[in-house]
Amino acid sequence: MLHMQALAKVYRTELVETHALRALDLHVREGEFVAVTGPSGSGKTTFLNIAGLLETFTGGDYHLDGVDVKGLNDDARSRLRNEKIGFIFQGFNLIPDLDLFDNVDVPLRYRGMPAAERKRRIEEALTMVGLASRMKHYPAELSGGQQQRVAIARALAGSPRLLLADEPTGNLDSQMARSVMELLEDIHRKGATIVMVTHDPELAARAQRNVHIVDGMVTDLQQEPLATASA
Repeated sequence: MLHMQALAKVYRTELVETHALRALDLHVREGEFVAVTGPSGSGKTTFLNIAGLLETFTGGDYHLDGVDVKGLNDDARSRLRNEKIGFIFQGFNLIPDLDLFDNVDVPLRYRGMPAAERKRRIEEALTMVGLASRMKHYPAELSGGQQQRVAIARALAGSPRLLLADEPTGNLDSQMARSVMELLEDIHRKGATIVMVTHDPELAARAQRNVHIVDGMVTDLQQEPLATASA
């Protein structure tokens, strides 16, 4: 699903050269749930941005679902990102002036999908996250946990091959965080491939595999499947 080999990312200014990623090697198989951990400034966000085709890389190779993304122009990257990837952000990134239905609809409109197909997908996604009865509500009328569930529904409505989650419980209290994590685990059991960046060791332990990044390199790969979420 996701294959990175010797991936490098260098940020340059006139005076400073910063190596955010250094020869990073990572392979995520289809259907895996991988947690990416590491200290602040280790390169996790850069890795996630490159994985999500939001940034380009300086060196190495990256294949997403069999597609070599090196050299793709902006339009091709945008199409691939919209077709293959769903994003879940720490800050939810919902549009306050749109109700839940329209928030989930936004990325589907960019794909030129017929209205009837969009409506079916939106209703299915909001039902999956337990918010079908509130689809005409606005983000401000929801709790933080409910807003994150809308963000997950928005990602799922596009039927992504890869779900990228950036600290998906970072703005939630412990009870809401557990609820969102249980939802992600349920989505994974249904076949989704998930890569989640987190600082929370409890959440990381519930993933299928952990990858630790320090100074832009993978320093620890835990290959064995972990205990089930209910354990």
